[in-house]
Amino acid sequence: MQHDGGPSSPTSPGVPDSGDDPATASGGPPTLPGLADLVRRRAEQDGDCSYLEDARSDRVLTYRALHDAVSAWSRTFDAIGMPASGGVLVDVGDPLAFAVVHLAAVASGRRSVPVDTGQPATEPARLAALLGGAVMVVSDRPEDATVPGAPAAGVDAATYLPTGVRDGDVAEGVPDAPGQGSVVLFTSGSTGTPKGVELPESQLLAVARAVAEHNRLTEHDRGFNSLPLFHVNAEVVGLLATLVAGATLVLDRRFRRTGFWELLEERRITWLNAVPAVLAVLAKTGPLAFPETLRFVRSASAPLPDTVRAALGNVPLVVSWGMTEGASQITATPLGAPARPGSVGLPVRSEVQVRGEDGAVLPAGEIGALWVRGPGIVRSYLGGRAADRFDADGWLSTGDLGSVAPDGWVSLAGRSDDVINRGGEKVYPSEVEDVLLRDPRVLEAVVVGRSDDVLGAVPVAYVIAQEDVDTAGLLEDLAALAESALTRFRRPAEISLVPDLPRAPTGKVQRARVRAMAESR
Repeated sequence: MQHDGGPSSPTSPGVPDSGDDPATASGGPPTLPGLADLVRRRAEQDGDCSYLEDARSDRVLTYRALHDAVSAWSRTFDAIGMPASGGVLVDVGDPLAFAVVHLAAVASGRRSVPVDTGQPATEPARLAALLGGAVMVVSDRPEDATVPGAPAAGVDAATYLPTGVRDGDVAEGVPDAPGQGSVVLFTSGSTGTPKGVELPESQLLAVARAVAEHNRLTEHDRGFNSLPLFHVNAEVVGLLATLVAGATLVLDRRFRRTGFWELLEERRITWLNAVPAVLAVLAKTGPLAFPETLRFVRSASAPLPDTVRAALGNVPLVVSWGMTEGASQITATPLGAPARPGSVGLPVRSEVQVRGEDGAVLPAGEIGALWVRGPGIVRSYLGGRAADRFDADGWLSTGDLGSVAPDGWVSLAGRSDDVINRGGEKVYPSEVEDVLLRDPRVLEAVVVGRSDDVLGAVPVAYVIAQEDVDTAGLLEDLAALAESALTRFRRPAEISLVPDLPRAPTGKVQRARVRAMAESR
């Protein structure tokens, strides 16, 4: 059976609800279940209810089927001889099968290492080299995506059980093991060798519970996620928060505009997990036809342009800010709160500080480096890399710039390496982009620095126009707008119209590649 698709009540989610989080006899803190216990309890309480559904077929994974498959994978890992905290490279494109293997690796005390199946078949071997220690590969690629000499397995597309298991040499010695199941993700490496981020299951579940509570998820909710499952957002906000609440999540391999509204209506979706790039595409289509069942839209990964925000109409919006090092969410706008342009909400079970170049905490409203601390924030990278980003009190330098208002709301100004030093004056890309986005013909604007022999660097802007609008004179109008609204040194030296920009799998613009594009011009 499926949970009722009606809107959920504003109560906090269960973990499960009744009797599962008892305080100790001495009145101490509650003992929360780990992932294996949570999967088992969901199977006992909600066994016939849908946990995951495939958006493009009638396939359904119930909570009981999840438990059975997770148990089968755990036995397989044991039989192969994978040690505790060994790395399971999840190279699986099917979203339901990915979820099962990923959760099974963590629940059995191993490391899940998600693989981007859009990369070549050599990607598992590359990640294995970065991870070190014992690894195995689980893959549903038609080609042989393995790590030479390591155990390997496939996954049955119908039952999600192991298939084609091949033994291999299990290496000894797994570095930096956290003593529990975990997920290992690698940063993009835009500043050098990718850094490994290890997120223990206790940290993942703590953030997932915070997300579920913040979004008021209950067993009646039915979410929709087309974001990549190898990314921390879909793993925690999608898979784990849904599991914590005992709800249902509809998964798609990728976002498709064709048939989108019909799909939301047919599946009785109550919340949408999205990023600004997806919402910007929807805004191109004209009036947004959200179904009556929809409670809210969640936007993450990048700032949401005001034009896209306006296109959403009256649908409740949750804008969040997070990072891999924080197991996804760090701040979020309260559900139902009035929109604040440029803000990413309030800290959710975390702390945010703004520091100046001397390390001192800045007054409210001033822009500086954002530092974060909390139970969802890692305390180090694998191998102790980039140790200077952590201080002795548990604070992490995010690499983002922003400010905190007197009432605690956080706003972003960009990445620290995105700031443009124009002849000694600092230009924050976001303040220029916000001005260009005032023109209703502009769908997206990205400002980067381009080297200049005299000034060191100058801002240049790339603009994506709305579909079906007359762009004649747009560049001249944008130049005039910048002249009227920006001081001289903040005005773009050049504005270009482009059909699209380089993007990460989540849809986020890759500014490093845009900067390279600007330099090549």
